[in-house]
Amino acid sequence: MNSIKKYIAEFIGTFVLVLFACGTAAVVGCSASAGTGYLLTALAFGLVIVAMAYSIGNISGCHINPAVSIAMLVSKKLSAKDFAGYIVAQFLGAIAGAAVLSALVGADSGLGANALFNNDIALSILVEIILTFVFVIAILGVTSKESNGAVAGIVIGLTLTLVHILGISFTGTSVNPARSFGPALLVGGEALSNVWVFIVAPLIGGVLAAAVYGFLSSGKQD
Repeated sequence: MNSIKKYIAEFIGTFVLVLFACGTAAVVGCSASAGTGYLLTALAFGLVIVAMAYSIGNISGCHINPAVSIAMLVSKKLSAKDFAGYIVAQFLGAIAGAAVLSALVGADSGLGANALFNNDIALSILVEIILTFVFVIAILGVTSKESNGAVAGIVIGLTLTLVHILGISFTGTSVNPARSFGPALLVGGEALSNVWVFIVAPLIGGVLAAAVYGFLSSGKQD
């Protein structure tokens, strides 16, 4: 039963992330030339993480992102069973969030879907690996001590805002396979055909972050 509650929490968190953060991108735009809209989109992603971290963090850890979950799996902080449950819950939550968003603003809005940087798959993968690496290693670091619990949500939210401020101009910033898949599924077309990039690259970034953090922190004295 506890596992089911964790999965429900992950579903809710990812649903909220897509509805509110991708929704902000769809409503205000995320072009660098838009200025205010660009920053609002970056802030929306960060603020959702802050809100959810202090809402469901004590239930599931508030991963709401397969890249975070795979990093926790590699770091042996998540079982294989829970990893599978989290992934399913996250993808279903993202699809549900995108469906509600589509009903509100229409799929023609783009639903905050990601896009390749200059139609270049290799560069887009590189960008997403780097952005995800920075985001996930910050999560691993700030959650490594229980004493950081009070501020962890704020740190993680601000880090997600940071990577969006840079990444929006390139790929729209995924760093989250579920967040990318939900909108892409509803938008279809090119967004769906390229979504594999935004699934594979963040997962690689998450694994790399776990490996590097594990190496850096090995043998460390608290």
